[in-house]
Amino acid sequence: MGLDACAAIQRAVTVAPGEVVEVVFLLGQARDPAEARALIQRYRRTDPEVVRAEVATRWEQILGTVRVKTPDRSFDLMINQWLLYQALACRVWARSAFYQSGGAFGFRDQLQDVMALVTPLRDLTREHLMRAAGHQFEDGDVLHWWHEPTGKGVRTRISDDYLWLPYAVAHYVEVTGDRGILDQRAPYLRGVELPSDRDDMYLTPERSPRDGTLFDHCSLAIDRALSRLGSRGLPLIGTGDWNDGFNRVGREGRGESVWLGWFLEANLSRFADIAEGRGEGAIAARWREGALRLRESLEAQAWDGDWYRRAFFDDGTPLGSSVSPECRIDSIAQSWSVIHGGARPGRARRAMESVEEYLVHHGDGLVRLFTPPFDLWDVDPGYIKGYLPGVRENGGQYTHAAIWCVIAFATLGDGDRTGELFGLLNPINHASTRAGIHRYRVEPYVAAADVYSEAPHVGRGGWTWYTGSAGWMYRAGVEWILGFRLRGAQLVIDPCIPRAWPGFEIAFRYHSSLYEIKVGNPNAVTKGVVGLTLDETTLDPGSGLDLVDDGSTHHVGVTLG
Repeated sequence: MGLDACAAIQRAVTVAPGEVVEVVFLLGQARDPAEARALIQRYRRTDPEVVRAEVATRWEQILGTVRVKTPDRSFDLMINQWLLYQALACRVWARSAFYQSGGAFGFRDQLQDVMALVTPLRDLTREHLMRAAGHQFEDGDVLHWWHEPTGKGVRTRISDDYLWLPYAVAHYVEVTGDRGILDQRAPYLRGVELPSDRDDMYLTPERSPRDGTLFDHCSLAIDRALSRLGSRGLPLIGTGDWNDGFNRVGREGRGESVWLGWFLEANLSRFADIAEGRGEGAIAARWREGALRLRESLEAQAWDGDWYRRAFFDDGTPLGSSVSPECRIDSIAQSWSVIHGGARPGRARRAMESVEEYLVHHGDGLVRLFTPPFDLWDVDPGYIKGYLPGVRENGGQYTHAAIWCVIAFATLGDGDRTGELFGLLNPINHASTRAGIHRYRVEPYVAAADVYSEAPHVGRGGWTWYTGSAGWMYRAGVEWILGFRLRGAQLVIDPCIPRAWPGFEIAFRYHSSLYEIKVGNPNAVTKGVVGLTLDETTLDPGSGLDLVDDGSTHHVGVTLG
């Protein structure tokens, strides 16, 4: 009692000279002892080669749904093999790694991971959306993280968690066309309210007798965020938005988040369309009005002259401003002003030019989260200041945010910058030389959560494997660079590639059919589809492809110009 459970398995083996002995240890998990015994009986009699073949076949089914071939071999290796493997095996299934051995579900974390898995593993994504909805309190906030099967977790004042549910649901509905999920019901939670002097509480909540449709859960999250706006008309940051290290920016309840403003605006706009499609015209109108007011407040209060500010402290001090001695410019306030088209076009482009000027370090091969790092400024943003300058969120490369910059440049149609930044973030390129390996020091085949940016550790990888940047990196490559966008039973191809690429290929398995897509770039452009054919039939270049499940191989030609 009181000690961690441990099992040790030992087999003594004598190996003669020249002899080969194979020992297989069988580890597994089952619902009950009977199922465990059945699995043991099955696999102890199975040839290990057969087991390995089963495993390989299953991974090919998952990873082989979309296969790409581009002029960049390092891009292909990460997209075809490593990124989805990392997101699924580590983030979704194990929820554990060398640098974080937790096992918990993070509310915002796995919701972002499964967005990358909608196409190959639709049912898994659907299941997790419903699981997450079941961890929302009746007031609309959620467990920041929780452990199954007890459901024990942490209730906090973090302000962005619950908005990832409608964001992920909107993506799932857009990709699959499965609007029926919006009517699926999930329970709410009840638990002790946070006392005014507490930022968080570890508790075991109760299941409420109330439940609601998934649309109800998403609506509750959106309305909760919309009701918590500060004096500038921007969302209250609470004890951290996406950056948990900003946990004292708005601890007194008055600090506001610019990034959260862009994120809430994206949710309002996307879910207004969903509400309209469900005949909820009044709700849609209210959300569109809220999105409009947010955009007006963001442009009036957050624009700093060359970029958008990041936040405002409780006392009104701006963060991420040209007047800030540290953290003068933060990347995510810029990238999210672009990703869903919320910002004024001229300002959006200027903001990303500022990212290129101040945060992209080509020589060091990294993209900083913000600059300069916190060190001597006499403000208290939170625990982020406890990190050394240039480490993790404190001015290092936080890869999750750096990938959002890639997506923003692709949204602006700048294929050259998009391809260049993806190459900077690709771990293969960090370790492609002996000097790079010595500097990077972590695995060259998985996305790293962070890369250090200050001497003497410039370019050194920090936390790997257990990071949400894997799923986002996959989506950046497939959806924004290659322009592969599944929309129910339609496929849209709208790439944004480096002009030096002569073209690329995608093999897409749609149920029993195979679509072989060849994209040509004869005029060396970065964006723009001028030709589209399906099985030698010419189609409107601006249209999507109607997919069929007929067991045949179909040939798609796309010409850029």
